[in-house]
Amino acid sequence: MESNQEKPLADRIRPEGLDDFVGQEHLTGPGRILRRLIEEDKVPSMIFWGPPGCGKTTLTRIVAKKTEANFISCQATEVGVAEIKKIMDRARLNKKAYQKKTIIFVDEIHRFNKAQQAVFLPYAEDGSIILIATTTENPSFEIISPLLSRCQLFIFEPLGESDLKKIVKRALLDKRNGLGNYKIKIKPKAIDLLIGFSSGDARTPLKTLETALKIASPDKQGYYHLDEKLIIEALQHKALRYDKKGEEHYNIISAFIKSMRGSDPDAALYWLSRMLEAGEDPRFMARRMVIFASEDIGNADPMALEIANAVARAVEFVGLPEAKINLAQGATYLACAPKSRASYEALLLAEEDVKKTLDLPVPLHLRNAPTKLMKELGYGKNYKKKQEYLPKKLKGKKYYQPPLK
Repeated sequence: MESNQEKPLADRIRPEGLDDFVGQEHLTGPGRILRRLIEEDKVPSMIFWGPPGCGKTTLTRIVAKKTEANFISCQATEVGVAEIKKIMDRARLNKKAYQKKTIIFVDEIHRFNKAQQAVFLPYAEDGSIILIATTTENPSFEIISPLLSRCQLFIFEPLGESDLKKIVKRALLDKRNGLGNYKIKIKPKAIDLLIGFSSGDARTPLKTLETALKIASPDKQGYYHLDEKLIIEALQHKALRYDKKGEEHYNIISAFIKSMRGSDPDAALYWLSRMLEAGEDPRFMARRMVIFASEDIGNADPMALEIANAVARAVEFVGLPEAKINLAQGATYLACAPKSRASYEALLLAEEDVKKTLDLPVPLHLRNAPTKLMKELGYGKNYKKKQEYLPKKLKGKKYYQPPLK
């Protein structure tokens, strides 16, 4: 079992009570509704929506410590529907037999697809469970309406500068769980730098602080001097966070696509696994595979598009964690399939001509002739199967050049 000191600093110094909780004063300040619900052990089904590192999971853990109900924690990327249903069936039995409440906490509920989210509905409706879920995504788009309507929504804000400074100070002074047993001298400008790179996420300055301490060397008196230069070095050492809108997101999806394009199934599986491990939305990966099937394989293997579409449907129907098996099957098939960009490149050439010749009329023999007047004007006249179908100015133009078999 992992000892407390082996856990990340951010986990070690999580507050255990509401009085130590930092930030979200609009929700947890004295007399605020969420604070009262937690203190009185009357929490309803609810969704915590906010950016990473703002206290959603921490507050849920405080609920777990305060409540008399059974508390069961689930990670949306790690459990399947069958396991969730078993847990909720037991909760229903406990409610009927012993009047014992069960709180089920689902972290990152947006990782569940619509079918998976619907599993919670009957249990939440009849009061068998109290659902607490967290999400960084807009619930209006990522959570099904029936479930959203049965939960109270609480919106969390990014932590402010003063909140982050409190958290860093606590980490530096806490001797039991933090860094208080180290002799640390840190300059105010170094703390400002820590906070400046945090983007409202409490975990970022704590990770950086931990890294800075690891790469620092104590002086003869045993003091660790943390200045701006060391903090910058620690930031460079720290692994890039995989952000859906960040550079690393695009780098890894690019590596995944290029691995399939290069017919390397092993590399494709590696980059696929990197994305899954980082919490990438499997639907995003499936969409990219559908595009790849037409763009890079095309008519060299028309079955590739069928496979990619089947993977996309399976991902939506099955959901994580099992959907990664579907993704792996699709990625290896696409990587091993013969490649042809002929139809995609032909489309680009056609689009280029369209931009130059937008006003070219449709030849009369190709026009629809639904009325007598149109027929008299020659619409559809002399229509034959073997003839020119492009505008006269583009006669003989070739866009599509399929590979020779």
